[in-house]
Amino acid sequence: MTPKLRITNYLDVVSSWCLWAEPMWTELQRRYAGRVAFDWKIALMDESGMPKSRAQLEWYYHRSGTMMQSSFDLNSGWYEEGVMEYLAPNAVAEAARELGITDDSVRIALSIAGLREGRHTGQWEIAAGIGAATCGIDKAKLLKRAKSRALEERLRATTAEFHALQITQRPAFVIDSEIGDRAVFSGFAKIDPLATTIDAMLEDLAFYKAHGARFGKPPEA
Repeated sequence: MTPKLRITNYLDVVSSWCLWAEPMWTELQRRYAGRVAFDWKIALMDESGMPKSRAQLEWYYHRSGTMMQSSFDLNSGWYEEGVMEYLAPNAVAEAARELGITDDSVRIALSIAGLREGRHTGQWEIAAGIGAATCGIDKAKLLKRAKSRALEERLRATTAEFHALQITQRPAFVIDSEIGDRAVFSGFAKIDPLATTIDAMLEDLAFYKAHGARFGKPPEA
């Protein structure tokens, strides 16, 4: 049976908070397997979300790492001054999914390569090489799909979806229920608020189902 609750994760592969949120995202998928449908969409960061210098980026990394009680430091080596958008790693992650890699492995590998290893994932050849090594798809094939106009248009469309939510922080999690309930979390990387909300929405769905089984559909107007 198709789950009647869906959670969509809007992210950018080079966002540190999106990387910090990955353990929570993995645990949610484990905890609610078969009961909740999980999806992710690219929401490209633009100039407003980019650091203005490597020193500023490292300051943010220190703050977020301390907040998350991380055992490792993030690496600013991926950062290229003056670059206001990192299309390549996001496009490679999306291309891998188009080519059949439907899990999170490629985008996580790209995030780790950039944010922990400091590799220049904003460069097409490097991003495609990481993606290909992770999933086994031919690098040239992956790169061709990643650079296609149709794929970029899709990334622009999902980015527009994110902005239409009138939020600014990634990751953003949108939880939708078939009974019309919706919850939006912007910038969260810890599990408790999302898990509590999912539990409440699943409880409401169960009640609607039980009530419908006993009393049938509502009367016609």
